[in-house]
Amino acid sequence: MIRHVRVLPPLLLAPLLLTACGTEGPAGDPVAAAASAEAASAAAEEVFLTPNELRNRAEALGIAPELVYVTRTSDLTLARQSVGVLGDDGFSATYLVDGSGALLRLSVERGSMTEGTCRSLPVGDDTGGRAVCERDGEAWYRTGGGQHEYALPKNGHVVRLSAEDDVPREVLDRAAEAVHRPDAAEAAATLPSPRPAATAPVERGDLPPFGDGAPDNSVDMGG
Repeated sequence: MIRHVRVLPPLLLAPLLLTACGTEGPAGDPVAAAASAEAASAAAEEVFLTPNELRNRAEALGIAPELVYVTRTSDLTLARQSVGVLGDDGFSATYLVDGSGALLRLSVERGSMTEGTCRSLPVGDDTGGRAVCERDGEAWYRTGGGQHEYALPKNGHVVRLSAEDDVPREVLDRAAEAVHRPDAAEAAATLPSPRPAATAPVERGDLPPFGDGAPDNSVDMGG
């Protein structure tokens, strides 16, 4: 049961230092392979970013920096390629569960969740039906549509940790307890680097300085 949720001091932004304990995953599983490779790379070279760099990485993806959260437990490994914007400016990231191939999604969107609205809002990726809601400390434990999740209302937004029913509730519970705003190293390990800016177009020497700019392919008389 959730006793309290750890929240770090609000940085301009930040997410997660990958945890790579035994997460090779099933043979041929591209998500597991990618997560394992990313964890090894992060462990080899830890990067720290300034607050401005963190903000730039989030905003380059369309994410509001204050909506970036991460979780960190021994049985979760971030699939970094899954990180992206959710809705208008929310945050979404998927974690591989203990090398099993099961997935846990962390999502953050603006809004609220109360006793009056909990049952009417979808669970995870479900788009219909009513949720069954159970209060668990400061969070809501919700089930519906073959999925379950912990929803943690914050100041003006809601953090959710969702998975299919075959992922044990205890896994969601631990992930919810560990949710926090990331530090500089966690953010660098989670948010992808901005793509390089496009280079200036190469000038062609065979383009005339007048007309429509098409190459001059004319020939003399006689071919």
